[in-house]
Amino acid sequence: MSALKFRPLRFGVTRAVLREGSPGVRYLRADQALKDYPARITDRLQHWAQAAPDRSFMARREKRADGTTGDWRHLSYAQAWAAARCIAQGLLDRGLSAERPVVILSENGLEHAQLALGCLVAGVPFVPVSPPYSLASQDYDKLRHVLKTVTPGLVFAADAKRYAGAIQATVAPGVEVVLAAGQIEGRASTPFAELAATPATAAVDRAMQATGPDTIVKFLFTSGSTKMPKAVINTQRMWCANQQQMAQSMPVLQDEALVLVDWLPWNHTFGGNHNFGMVLFHGGTLYIDDGKPTPALIHETLRNLREIAPTVYFNVPTGFEAIAQAMQTDAQLRRRLLSRVKMFFYAGAALAQPVWDSLYESQEKEIGERIVMVTGLGMTESAPFAIFVTSPDVKSGDLGVPTPGMELKLVDMQGKTEVRYKGPNVSPGYWRAPQDTAQAFDEEGFFCTGDAVKWIDGADIHRGLMFDGRIAEDFKLATGTFVSVGPLRAKIVAAGAPYVQDAVLTGINLKEVGALVFPTPAVRALAGLPPDAPWRQVLDSAPVLAHFQAVLDQLARCATGSASCVARLHLMHEPPSFDKGEVTDKGSINQRAVLTQRAALVEALHGDAAQPTLKPRAR
Repeated sequence: MSALKFRPLRFGVTRAVLREGSPGVRYLRADQALKDYPARITDRLQHWAQAAPDRSFMARREKRADGTTGDWRHLSYAQAWAAARCIAQGLLDRGLSAERPVVILSENGLEHAQLALGCLVAGVPFVPVSPPYSLASQDYDKLRHVLKTVTPGLVFAADAKRYAGAIQATVAPGVEVVLAAGQIEGRASTPFAELAATPATAAVDRAMQATGPDTIVKFLFTSGSTKMPKAVINTQRMWCANQQQMAQSMPVLQDEALVLVDWLPWNHTFGGNHNFGMVLFHGGTLYIDDGKPTPALIHETLRNLREIAPTVYFNVPTGFEAIAQAMQTDAQLRRRLLSRVKMFFYAGAALAQPVWDSLYESQEKEIGERIVMVTGLGMTESAPFAIFVTSPDVKSGDLGVPTPGMELKLVDMQGKTEVRYKGPNVSPGYWRAPQDTAQAFDEEGFFCTGDAVKWIDGADIHRGLMFDGRIAEDFKLATGTFVSVGPLRAKIVAAGAPYVQDAVLTGINLKEVGALVFPTPAVRALAGLPPDAPWRQVLDSAPVLAHFQAVLDQLARCATGSASCVARLHLMHEPPSFDKGEVTDKGSINQRAVLTQRAALVEALHGDAAQPTLKPRAR
């Protein structure tokens, strides 16, 4: 493949400043200061409602009765501002507060957005909850935990029919329920339209002016691994500072009218803070994508991208993998998606190099240049944007340098370097969890991320950092050798692309490293069996086993020792369980939860009882 030029993209931070601390400690920051930012993000909503009242703030396709989607329904900035003020009045009338916030159970939607904006104006925190807690869970344990933690005064759901079971099972009788569509039998509720029609008074303006940097805007729950999710406090300061940090690190956000086509869930910081906030901050337009990077829903994402051309595009690696595959044969998708996009951005996991190469190939074919693929590092507790790359020369695992206003503390520990955060975008802690909050910060007030990093180029700090796994995920073999889980897992995914969704490494205190591999549906094409063949039969077929044997042999040839050699591999017949915490909203695998829930399988794998178990052939 020829190395062609990139479509122009400016990087706001290209240099960093490093200072030494006590032994084993260094501090890293950007070489530019953070500029002024608003005291409240609602100031930006009010600004755009006055400066561009007719501009579309958000759009979503109409839902038909048969479950399909129709034409786009738009919400202008003027409409969003007016609705937010009316809803804010309704919330003030109910006396809601941080002690009795608004819980939102539904997926991304126009009513969800308007309710969130109303909360912002009124100064009432809202709690967007992962929809699978209501729709995919069988026991509702996590939803009960969320409601017990935040004690809501109002619970919203867009669709009574879909959310009735969860509401009936978990929401206390005295808590008001607001529904955008339908009713729940035996449960009193308020129509969303009625709440949104509350006449606004001067009390709304006073309430908004009373909010400021320390006002809590929302509680975002962590995904939870071995413990129940924690409620991360998100303040106005965090959100506004982080949006300014993003603007300085990514000048492209200000170069032209921003257009996003986005499915990322608003209960997660990537979709709900990063992207929702970005559009609001810059007066852009967000087209809500009801698709997802799953076999059942990716068609909707591709449909939207054939119609709406984003100026920047965000997704997780599985989403880019599906898009890369589709672009190979879909000329309309290539033409529309690549017509004006200036930047691709992935987060959530490592992007396999074959996917990267496929994207570049389609871009060169269609437009004669490449779109820069960028990434970084962040988390719910950092609002989330924290570290960002400094040039188009990016490879999988690169992170870059801290965004302006943030300082990183690099601490040597357990043979690795943990990165810790301090800055105006960092959360003050966890709601109603003082012990968890105290444990999360070190003696200097830096948030302990648990992420390990290393230099991209030890001779050039301005290249920044690269990801080196999660310290809590790494483990020792019986020989005392450390296994670095993140990098090795990324190698397995890359070597097995596009047939590996994810891999969980095994071998804690044992002699060898093993891998539990979750295959993608694409392996059906390898098996040569009928489309309706049972999944177990597909994975046990000779062609599939031969392919993964070749992957294992390739990994073994590249291994440099026992800690980097996958000595046994098992293809997972059962998908990861949401209820058991094995998979997150974005589809990424929770390593620790899988190891805990599948302990018997891990024991069988290393005792040669797991079938089929593949081992590398002699190197």
